[in-house]
Amino acid sequence: MPWSKHEAENLAIHFEGELFFKNNLQSDLTRKIYATDASVYEVQPLAVAKPASAKDIKRLIQFAEKHRTSIIPRGAGTSLAGQVVGEGIVMEVGAPLSKIVQLNKKEKSAWIEPGIIRDDLNKQMEPSGLFFGPETSTANRALLGGMLGNNSCGLHSIVWGNVRDHLLETRAILADGSEMHTHPLTNEEFYKKTALTNLEGKIYREIHRMLNNPEVQELIRAKFPNPAITRRNTGYALDALIDMQPFNPAGQPFNLSALLAGSEGTLAVVHSMKINLLDQPSKEVGLICIHCHTLQESLQANIVALSCKPTASELVDSFILSFTENHPNFIEDRTFIEGKPEAILMVEFRAETAELVQEKVANCIQKLQDASLGYAYPTLYNEAITKGWDIRKAGLGLIRNLPGKKQPVNLIEDCAVAPIDLPAYVADIQALLAKNNIQAAYYAHAGAGELHIEPFLDIHTPEGKSLFRSLLTETVEILKKYQGSLSGEHGDGRLRGEFIPALMGKEVYALFQEIKHVFDPHNLLNPGKIVNTPPMDEAFRPRVNETNTSHFFHYGELAGPLALAEKCSGSGDCKKSALSGGTMCPSFMATHDEKDSTRARANMLRQLITSEGDQAYNNPELLEVLDLCLSCKGCQTECPSGVDMSKLKAETLQQHYLQKGTPLRTQLIGHFPKLQALASYVAPLYNMLVAFPGTSIIIKTLMGFSWNRSIPEVHFTSLESWFKRYSKRVNQNELNHGQVYLFADEFTNYNDVELGKKTILLLNELGYGVEIPSQIISGRSYISKGLLAIAQKLANSNVQKLAPIVSEEKPLIGIEPSALLSFRDEIPTLVSADLREQANSLKKNCLLIDEFLAQEIKAKRIAKDAFTAINQKIVLHGHCHQKSIAGISSTRQVLSFPENYEVELLPTGCCGMAGSFGYEKKHYELSQQIAKLVLFPRLLSTKNSTIIASNGTSCRHQIKDGIDKEGFHLAEIMYNALAQKTIKP
Repeated sequence: MPWSKHEAENLAIHFEGELFFKNNLQSDLTRKIYATDASVYEVQPLAVAKPASAKDIKRLIQFAEKHRTSIIPRGAGTSLAGQVVGEGIVMEVGAPLSKIVQLNKKEKSAWIEPGIIRDDLNKQMEPSGLFFGPETSTANRALLGGMLGNNSCGLHSIVWGNVRDHLLETRAILADGSEMHTHPLTNEEFYKKTALTNLEGKIYREIHRMLNNPEVQELIRAKFPNPAITRRNTGYALDALIDMQPFNPAGQPFNLSALLAGSEGTLAVVHSMKINLLDQPSKEVGLICIHCHTLQESLQANIVALSCKPTASELVDSFILSFTENHPNFIEDRTFIEGKPEAILMVEFRAETAELVQEKVANCIQKLQDASLGYAYPTLYNEAITKGWDIRKAGLGLIRNLPGKKQPVNLIEDCAVAPIDLPAYVADIQALLAKNNIQAAYYAHAGAGELHIEPFLDIHTPEGKSLFRSLLTETVEILKKYQGSLSGEHGDGRLRGEFIPALMGKEVYALFQEIKHVFDPHNLLNPGKIVNTPPMDEAFRPRVNETNTSHFFHYGELAGPLALAEKCSGSGDCKKSALSGGTMCPSFMATHDEKDSTRARANMLRQLITSEGDQAYNNPELLEVLDLCLSCKGCQTECPSGVDMSKLKAETLQQHYLQKGTPLRTQLIGHFPKLQALASYVAPLYNMLVAFPGTSIIIKTLMGFSWNRSIPEVHFTSLESWFKRYSKRVNQNELNHGQVYLFADEFTNYNDVELGKKTILLLNELGYGVEIPSQIISGRSYISKGLLAIAQKLANSNVQKLAPIVSEEKPLIGIEPSALLSFRDEIPTLVSADLREQANSLKKNCLLIDEFLAQEIKAKRIAKDAFTAINQKIVLHGHCHQKSIAGISSTRQVLSFPENYEVELLPTGCCGMAGSFGYEKKHYELSQQIAKLVLFPRLLSTKNSTIIASNGTSCRHQIKDGIDKEGFHLAEIMYNALAQKTIKP
């Protein structure tokens, strides 16, 4: 360490944020997590710091200057060129610095802090009618500081521009710890700056000396990318400076902010910025999805489309489209796709009226048809355009689903040319790839001339590593042909910086080196990025090698859990806030701590097991980073790469228990079904004990539960026992729509018996007979606690019992989502190999009650007049597992079926309970934090007459314990909505 323990402690005394400098569990874990970003690189930093104020940033930079160590500024960590990995102190400028400091509606500007998420910024500004234009595909987690560092653009860049276009002023800390305010300067103000005797004055003097030279200006104009390329972010933006006064008398006032945009944190650290805002875009919008026979055809179509002045023109190739097939997150999104296009060009038009949009769409389609471009032109309007854009934005993550060791690499994905040159440029790249027998994916910003081209390489082999370098080397030669840009928006970083001299010439590169030295004479700020970079083919993430451990889950085409973890692209979809909606990742939404993201957990699994083998399962760092995973299943579908962290957590815990033994509390929670069955024999006594304060506290303490939680009561008569008596009175074979199997899961059978009764009565009233397979438990509690050895035996038994009897004609219907959906999710991958085929057949016929009723409504076997016609408002909170595996469209459809029932789907994520997670004392506060993000506020604002629909038993307990409101399962709501009830319970 370049500093002593005493010096680090002195810094901590005045530091308002968090410091991870010491050699302890939290610091070691944090440094490993921050060793990577979304690039191919991995470098473990000396320390990690999370400043809470501008003063903290200043203190940290002064500390770094004193000890001659580096500072690596970091936002959301979604950089693709290795910008935020390094050996010094990684400084995350995030959530504590995420305020809108001042909004000026009249001037259409705002002062903001760099830790705010782009989409969150715009949501907060909605009432003003203004928004910030530049938007990356990562806009729901990208921080404005990171967007400034990369000069980010986004899919609407052809009309909304890049960050530099909208950056008015900054307040930043220079490498010596001094403050700098950049803003438009008159010539007089500019020359006053050059007279200053501090570092800021030296910067202005040196910039004036360098650029006030006609030969240098001509060199810059000749060697920089073609001005027709709007996405040009190679090196430092000297071309923007020479177009300003005093270098161009007709130019805009000099503003050093333009140089900081795209500088990747190598020149200064911005702690606040003033941005220009736009009027919110027209609400009427249409998206033509031009289906093309070939990639080249789509690029020609792009040129025609641009002549129609769209607001966006984005491309998705067949390779990316193929990964959306049968993907649960994209099944509904794909409905507009016709046939098997080789590429789809998505062209967007906006206008004030629907008629104008339709006119623009029709005009564009006509031009395309006249040019014989495209074979289908399905058009999405208004809210439906998200179907197209969701597929487009998921491109980077989706292609990580490619099986095998060859994976897509960020290499030439950010190169840009003028749109008119794009077809020829791509043809040259295709020829280069074909020469080397390399496949690639093509997608993104065709309208701006920047197609993301991702070649598939195994960079851990000598051949792959050699190709990694040679492809970029030869691409540079192709770019010269078109006066293209090496980087459009992802930055040079440590990936492409090495190639700037080859593209722009040594003289221009020398200017970049001078700029860096003037701002940062001791090379403290993000060294090795843009200039003086290390070789681009060093410091790769290590190759993952699976251990010899016998795994409990079957990982399909993947070799094991490590291969599943390695699918994480680092794109950070798990780092969005609650304002953006969705489920993944609830603990991160509450804490905003990187270690609580799916990405961090995948990284730790990959790093530790790769380095430590089976012993990693006992590593406290690994157990710590997995602890706050709620096993909500959100990552299974919301992560485009499908990194199922709940499966990885369960596998890890079981491997740990095999080596170190299973804790008693874990066994008690895992064996919950058996304990509830025993408790039912003495139900009155048990219910009294769990309700009486004194005994309740003893029980909760023994279980490790929070005293603030209520323990569910059990019924003296189980659902199965009640049904045996009931079915003697109501013959289940005589009902006119045939029979179904009802899964009396372990939660319903003993705790939610009344719900089970109403479900049976509902089915009977609608004409469906019921049969309950005896003594079937899902094993959910065992799986969630990592007791996979027990869960596997149970899964085998379940499949052997159910597979021979359950069929399409007589499906298994479930009430509790987490229990029923285990038959569609974990069980087929948990059973023995000889039962896998039967398990996969069984899962096709396991339906939630919602899905079954929706199916029967569609088949017109259930009529509206079976239900009441009274007016009723319902708010629907979706269960996490159901949202991830089955979706909740069927729930909404069924609840809306009665004539005057109105259903509002709440934009809620996880409720925070997640089975036993929210009961546990150590997780109680976080559980409440998660619920308070969206769920509790939305429910507290609903009228008492509104029904709260919530299918999960855990969700209903969370609502009851947290805000003393009652949630109801769909089956209860629909039973109560029956127009008449002819069968007595």
